[in-house]
Amino acid sequence: MGITKQGELNPRTEKYEFLGPPGALLIILGVPTIVFGLYFGCSENSGGCPPPLAVVNLGIIDAVSNISWWKSLWGTQACAAYLAWYSFTVIAWFTLPGDWIEGTLMRDGSRKKYKINAFSTFLLALGLVFGFIFSLGPKSFTFIYERYVGLMAASFTMSIAQSLYCYISSFRSNKLLALGGNTGNPIYDFFIGRELNPSIGSFDLKSFNEVRPGLILWALIDISMACEQSVRRGGSISDSMALVVLFHILYIGDCAYNESAIFTTMDITTEGFGFMLAVAITWVPFVYSLQARYLVFNQIELGPTWTAVIAMINLTGYWIFRSANNEKNGFRNGRNSKNLKYINTEQGTKLLVSGWWGLCRHPNYLGDLLMALAWSLPTKFNTPVTYFYVSFFLLLLIHRQRRDDEHCEKKYGADWRRYMQLVPYRIFPYIY
Repeated sequence: MGITKQGELNPRTEKYEFLGPPGALLIILGVPTIVFGLYFGCSENSGGCPPPLAVVNLGIIDAVSNISWWKSLWGTQACAAYLAWYSFTVIAWFTLPGDWIEGTLMRDGSRKKYKINAFSTFLLALGLVFGFIFSLGPKSFTFIYERYVGLMAASFTMSIAQSLYCYISSFRSNKLLALGGNTGNPIYDFFIGRELNPSIGSFDLKSFNEVRPGLILWALIDISMACEQSVRRGGSISDSMALVVLFHILYIGDCAYNESAIFTTMDITTEGFGFMLAVAITWVPFVYSLQARYLVFNQIELGPTWTAVIAMINLTGYWIFRSANNEKNGFRNGRNSKNLKYINTEQGTKLLVSGWWGLCRHPNYLGDLLMALAWSLPTKFNTPVTYFYVSFFLLLLIHRQRRDDEHCEKKYGADWRRYMQLVPYRIFPYIY
């Protein structure tokens, strides 16, 4: 590929997001601070959830000034276990059968092919874990609870290593860069992702990390939390723990089963693969499992009424989430069994204006948020910390919705403004 053509395909990014390099640096430093802070701020070993303010202040000062505390974050056994887990997911990708599908047309005229076998990887992992627990008892799988901090540190190290590798390799010739990650500022480009689709042969790093090592590990962490609670209770688990673990496993299984749906999302089609996406292998399993970890040392019994109410909220959220996504994916693949209304654009794309997508522009986000609320409700209202996920998720989805609207405004112009008049609500019908 000549220099001129390379420059046309990979123009210099002129506009920053996330407040530019300072904002990117703040997020890079802030993510591990939040992940580890949520552990130490909600742990039986640190004095509560959250601990008393005086304990927090003294604990932070003592910790950051003590080299032994920093060393304690790392564990050799935990690192080995995490590497074994990550290697398992890679081997499963290569060895388990799966269909190959084509992604969307890229601006260089090519289409990447992606292997789909996340669901079989998920089932294999669950089968091995449940077989292990059945043979050796719940105590055998409390390792994750006991080595939680070391596993967090190992996963974060892996995310940094991947981000660095992808940033450095993006400077090789003939790379297709992300339109938003070619600013020339190393901090920002490292964060946002410089290369669009970093791959090792046919092994696509971005799509692999999206639905395998972090997402499936989240389920295994939940199961370990349930095992720890079971050991403490003499063989049973609380109804609150059962709800949280069941909700999460169903959600993870659904994401893995519908893996093909991710290949039309902005993460795959538009974003580069940098720290912002790579750190999900730490953020997803270790932040999203907070409620299950909390219930280990705060064992709440909900009773049948609360259990039924929370289950209904989760099922309602899942129904909206899945049916909305099915409408969109079916329509994109040329199926319109519901005779949904749409408008044509000058780009040749059709925009749905009826069904779930006529109620608001992102009904899938609405379903996601209802499920996130249901995951926190089993902890009752004893602490705001266990509601971190749904609060963070609300801000994340509002930000993502605004980015998506801005992207579509540039892409469709007047057609998008016409669409917004027909579908005025963004996430919450008649509210926002």
